[in-house]
Amino acid sequence: MPRESETVQAAEAAPEAQAAPAPAPGGPPGGPDESAAIARMRSAGLRRRIGVNGVRVLLIAAWLGSWELAARNWIDPFYYSMPSKIWSRLAGWFTDGTSQGSIWEQISYTLQEAVAGFVLGAAGGVVLGIVLGRSRYLSDVCAPFIKAVNAIPRIILASLFVIWFGLGMESKIATAFVLVFFAVFFNAFQGAREVDRNLVNNARILGAGRMQVLWTIVVPSATSWILASLHSAFGFAIIGAIVGEYSGADKGLGLLINHSQGTFDSAGIYAGMIIITVLALLAEWLLTMVEGRLLRWRPPAAGADPQI
Repeated sequence: MPRESETVQAAEAAPEAQAAPAPAPGGPPGGPDESAAIARMRSAGLRRRIGVNGVRVLLIAAWLGSWELAARNWIDPFYYSMPSKIWSRLAGWFTDGTSQGSIWEQISYTLQEAVAGFVLGAAGGVVLGIVLGRSRYLSDVCAPFIKAVNAIPRIILASLFVIWFGLGMESKIATAFVLVFFAVFFNAFQGAREVDRNLVNNARILGAGRMQVLWTIVVPSATSWILASLHSAFGFAIIGAIVGEYSGADKGLGLLINHSQGTFDSAGIYAGMIIITVLALLAEWLLTMVEGRLLRWRPPAAGADPQI
């Protein structure tokens, strides 16, 4: 009897088992529950981004509103300007041009100087940083000279570059190069020094040569250090271009800001600062995209969410 009852129960359960649909070949591995969980996570992430951006907009609106209110009632707008005047100055620059010519020409001139100084300075800093980081003898020889040059105020170097290279683009590129070079060099140097020695020793045991160790172990290990320095390096490149234009130039945003300072046009100074800030933020966004592509092989860190 027990066997007959078990047979009947198995026969009744068989159609139900056959009727259960198999998961689709391209469907989610966890079924509808996992799909719902993924949808909830995406929705929560979207709500968080909307909330964060909303708070940012509110902070900017509160700041600009309080500034406008204070300039109209308590502080002198001649010295501190106000958002409405800054907006008018920006609108005039982009529609009617500036006292130095088209605003796009000034932006293009400064960007060319910054990009050229950034590329040259980053390349030089990476190469020399890795070479000295892997050679203790060369680093000991060059250390006092590098520290001495790094200690020279950049404004002095900018003045010298104007004398050496003239008022053209070359002197601004040289100033941007100096600022970017040291920012990248020290990170590349430290990244080359922080390479796991066990990896290097194992590679040499397996027969890897010096160049193979450099390209397959040292450079990938130092990539995170180098990319971290590049985020601030482009800002330094723009600073170098602006400082060089302050020292002497015939075009550029630095010249425009310097002219606004000479005519006590505080709105023009703020307008130039806003344009420079937008350029730096766009460069930061582009560098973040490049970094994400280059470091796709690296697993995400546990505390990688907060970003500055």
